[in-house]
Amino acid sequence: MDARKISSKKSYTVAVCLSGVFGVFGVQHFYMGRWIEGTIDVALFVATIYLFLVGEPVWAVVTGAADALHTLIVTIMLLTGSFRDGSGRLITYPGQRLHTPESDDH
Repeated sequence: MDARKISSKKSYTVAVCLSGVFGVFGVQHFYMGRWIEGTIDVALFVATIYLFLVGEPVWAVVTGAADALHTLIVTIMLLTGSFRDGSGRLITYPGQRLHTPESDDH
């Protein structure tokens, strides 16, 4: 069966909480099996801290803002039930039904 037609086994509540609390660290991506995005988030966070420490506050703010914007987008997508895990399956909110052409009755 196509992965896009199956709901993820990852918990919606855990994914949203991780994204909301630890989003800029990328923890939610590792939980959802999206290793590349998680690694990029960790790198952006480390780069932000490094740039502040070496006296480049403008670049640190730019890097931190990019990470925060990405986290906001991911969190919104999770809240609306439109984000996929590493296997391509939707992380669905409680009660969400997957709409596929085969399941439409009209």
